[in-house]
Amino acid sequence: MRSTGAHARAVPDGPPTVGPDAGRPGPGLPGPSGADPGDPYSDPPGSPAAPVPTGTPPGVQPPMARAVAVVLAVGPPVTLITALLFYFGWARADTQARAMGLDVSLFGYTPQDYMLRSVTSLFLPIVALVAVVMVSVSTDRALHQRVHAGRGNAAIARGAQIVTAAGAVGAAGIAVALLVLPGDTRIVGPYVLAALVWIVAAAVRLRRHALGVLTGEQRRVVDTTLVIALITMLLFWGTTDFAQTVGRGLAANYEQSVQSLPHAAVYSATRLSIDVPDVTETDVGTTDAPLYRYTGLRLLVVSGGRYFFLHDDWTLSDGTVVVLPDNDNVRVEFGN
Repeated sequence: MRSTGAHARAVPDGPPTVGPDAGRPGPGLPGPSGADPGDPYSDPPGSPAAPVPTGTPPGVQPPMARAVAVVLAVGPPVTLITALLFYFGWARADTQARAMGLDVSLFGYTPQDYMLRSVTSLFLPIVALVAVVMVSVSTDRALHQRVHAGRGNAAIARGAQIVTAAGAVGAAGIAVALLVLPGDTRIVGPYVLAALVWIVAAAVRLRRHALGVLTGEQRRVVDTTLVIALITMLLFWGTTDFAQTVGRGLAANYEQSVQSLPHAAVYSATRLSIDVPDVTETDVGTTDAPLYRYTGLRLLVVSGGRYFFLHDDWTLSDGTVVVLPDNDNVRVEFGN
């Protein structure tokens, strides 16, 4: 090796190459295209450049995972699910009790009772939510794969822009309707609004991908977290309305099916003074052993150390719920 000074570059020793090999780079030096002719593992001249890795680097959580982690920071999943089951069960039971002229605290329900009563309020919303998520995720993944393959990016970007505009207009209209319409007529409104928020957010993300617009990691995490939080609140709102609607429906069903409830005959050594329609008091005791029988009652439920009875021809508007203690002072016989 020889050098020509402090700023000189080292070159291979030996005379310059002349003849047919003139201008050909020596072994170990890159050629004009960046390939090393002497290296059997280098790409030949004119070969396409290696693809640039895309996606989330190893060891880095994607924005969706980080956003979900932020939401779950409120509490462990099991705790959140238990709290939601309890709340929706309470919402259903409270609405049903108030429709029947009672306070839900009279029933003395336990947390397990509330969670069991939430099943009827959550089954249909959960099935619909799972179906919508499966369809939307599959569609979103297929469109992003087309964009990644470079097929129809311009058309996908235009379609995403149209979907974004239409979804925003529809969401605004539904939001106004939810504020104006009465509660019984807006049961599906929060669910539709949540679906539109999800569609608009997915369309915005798809359009950015199709146009090659890059956004910072921090911004994507913040945007995803806000979208998840908004959709969660809308789903909570919608499920609460649905649970209350179920409670009102169950109370109304008792009015239609009171005759199908079990007959109940109540016996007591003292007069209970049950002064409600269709309930008959009969003295079946003696002077030494008084006993009174009350017929015309229908068993509603036994809970919290109390019997809850309806009477024949009970209605929501003018019916009376008879509440008696479940102790040794009364005896109850049931029948069909």
